[in-house]
Amino acid sequence: MPRAAIEANERMNLRVAAQQKATLMRAAALVHADLTEFVTRAALREAEAVIKSAERIEVSERDFLRILELLDNPPPPNEKLRAAIAALPRDR
Repeated sequence: MPRAAIEANERMNLRVAAQQKATLMRAAALVHADLTEFVTRAALREAEAVIKSAERIEVSERDFLRILELLDNPPPPNEKLRAAIAALPRDR
């Protein structure tokens, strides 16, 4: 999974158009937050949604039950799987 480099300080600089900044400042004022708090909260909400989407796979109940069944009772290895296992390096 990709990870962004994190700088040692707690600062983050953003460049936005004047109209965008004005919109963000207006919205922040409406919820009684300063600009940093408003932008941070919104960005963190979006970041958490992106991470959740990337790290989770949602399946139907039917598919979930099938996955559990296959984990409990895996099918026997077929020829392709046996060939892949045979091709693995032995010096581990």
